[in-house]
Amino acid sequence: MKKIIKYLDKPLLIVSVLLFIIGLIMVFSASNVTAYMSHAVSPYNYFIKQALFLIVGLIMSIIMIKFTTKAYGMFSWGLLIIIMISLLALLIIGQAKNRAISWYDLGPISIQPSEFAKVITIVWLARYYEKNKKMTSYGKSLFPLIVCGIITLLIFIQPDLGTAIIYTVIVGVMFLASPVLKEIKIKTVFALLGLAVFAGVALLGAGKSVLLERQLERFDFSNPCDKLLTSGNQVCNCYIAINNGGLTGVGLGNSTQKYLYLPEPYTDFIFAIIVEELGIIFGIGIILMYMFLLYRVLKIGRDSPTNRGALLCYGVAVYIFLHIAINLMGIFGLMPMTGVPLPFMSYGGSFTICLIAALTIVQRVSVENGLCKEKPEKAK
Repeated sequence: MKKIIKYLDKPLLIVSVLLFIIGLIMVFSASNVTAYMSHAVSPYNYFIKQALFLIVGLIMSIIMIKFTTKAYGMFSWGLLIIIMISLLALLIIGQAKNRAISWYDLGPISIQPSEFAKVITIVWLARYYEKNKKMTSYGKSLFPLIVCGIITLLIFIQPDLGTAIIYTVIVGVMFLASPVLKEIKIKTVFALLGLAVFAGVALLGAGKSVLLERQLERFDFSNPCDKLLTSGNQVCNCYIAINNGGLTGVGLGNSTQKYLYLPEPYTDFIFAIIVEELGIIFGIGIILMYMFLLYRVLKIGRDSPTNRGALLCYGVAVYIFLHIAINLMGIFGLMPMTGVPLPFMSYGGSFTICLIAALTIVQRVSVENGLCKEKPEKAK
């Protein structure tokens, strides 16, 4: 254990802990009014649950860090099959929540299999591309894309457009970063683009769409305050919150937009509450912390002596970056809102535990990088 602690990436650990602490405080501040007024529970309800999620994640992290990244890969096939079965079963026995069948409702908590699918797929792809280093045949090269395509479809028909987009991009980036022959990569990309264009034209010609009406409404995201009573309600109230906050904020706990103007302000819209209470300067500080965290993850991946370690870090970096970018762009009205949580800040058990697992994987790569410098054979 001393060796593990020695080679942990300390800057990444410190910034991760700081972000989780800020997030926990803000979950309490953003949720206490909604908890009491809308759900008739204790104002501390979501704060306590989020703290428990963090404790569970910490315990899981302490266990995970002792296993090698090679061991993660050995378990990934079984976990991937479990995820596929759970996603399929969810469509059969699941109940709609927020107009999507994405969660297993287990009483006090809900589990979202699609969140776990992201991290498990990152590990599985890194393991697959490590075992198949000479990817010169189309069969071996495209097999992971077919498997991940099935998972994407299961997520999309829940319907969960945001998660499906993030999952697809993660798989795509890891495919492009893999040792697959360059010629196969180029042909595959053009083939998929051509297929997407053909499908789009065919559906438009038939007067149909793969998106539901409520999903299509989200693409009308310009001038949200002109549509305050319809599709622009959430984003416009985000603008109001950010404007209220100004440079330094109205003070911790003093947000007005959390008084039922924003639905569930402790989840997808928590950054607007952060800026309203603590100011734009503090919001910029959080974004800079995100940038530093992503830099450390990419650096650990670049320093990895194994293709497995590099792919794991690149996959995790894309995973975290996409959540940050899609959430913030939605809040600022630069793209449709897709219900994507903000890393470290948003309330949610499945996402919080998956985020901790992803960061633990990166820290394990850092440990193996250190062990490799000490004794090269230990990193294999």
